[in-house]
Amino acid sequence: MLQTISWYFALPGLTLAVILTFVRVLRGPTMADRVVAIDLMASLAIGIIAVYAIASDNPQVLDIALVLALLSFLGTVAFGFYLERFR
Repeated sequence: MLQTISWYFALPGLTLAVILTFVRVLRGPTMADRVVAIDLMASLAIGIIAVYAIASDNPQVLDIALVLALLSFLGTVAFGFYLERFR
């Protein structure tokens, strides 16, 4: 039952959110807006991986989501440091 809900409701919603976020990446007026949108895309990718892990009943896939979350956090912190240091 949970697999059906995750495939038919959560995955299309997350996919639509990724598409709308990609539009923000392309049209973002400043570099900071684009970086925030890319960070949101990483968070949405983590959500997609989690939905896949639930739907396929494969919890080992969540390790990939954890690594992606850590890398996304470090990238956001590095960009914030860059903005403070060089602007």
